[in-house]
Amino acid sequence: MQHICSLAALPRGEALRITQVDPPIAIFHTENGEVLAIDDTCTHQDASLADGWLEGCEVECPLHASKFNLRTGVVDAPPAKRGVRTHLVTVTNDEIYVELSTLPAP
Repeated sequence: MQHICSLAALPRGEALRITQVDPPIAIFHTENGEVLAIDDTCTHQDASLADGWLEGCEVECPLHASKFNLRTGVVDAPPAKRGVRTHLVTVTNDEIYVELSTLPAP
């Protein structure tokens, strides 16, 4: 597991792009308090999903409005056709840790 940041550094409703890993990942802190992680790059046109719009447990790509489910990585709205990988997030003592997935995207 990799330490990402403190929970206080990622307010609810915000996202953080992590470029220290390859490929980059995006960490999201939803309005209901969940912290979720997916691959950061949209599978449609390479936009950063951390720059997208977070609504519930979905992120909308800022480029062409593809939507991805943050829990499953599945595409919820086109034009993207391929999903993104999800990564295991653990919050311990108000610190965010991520275990990168080695599984293929859905």
